[in-house]
Amino acid sequence: MIKELKYLFFIMVIFFFLFFTLRYYFSDENNKKNYRSLNLLDKNIKNIEKDLILLKNNTENIIENVEYNKDKKTKKYSFWELLYPDND
Repeated sequence: MIKELKYLFFIMVIFFFLFFTLRYYFSDENNKKNYRSLNLLDKNIKNIEKDLILLKNNTENIIENVEYNKDKKTKKYSFWELLYPDND
């Protein structure tokens, strides 16, 4: 008998926990607070964005593309070939 009452108590506690948690989560009060906090966050981002300093882009033409066909003297190496000892 006591064991059944204990299980009933556990089930009721779980049920009430879920009920009140979901009730608060879907309440209008919680939705308003959530919307206000998001709106305040957007305003803060816009205010901070005004104070940011924009830097000049200095990355133009930094990368030079090298083709192996241009220079015939360069030897193509493989990583594994570099590990083998020279047998000359």
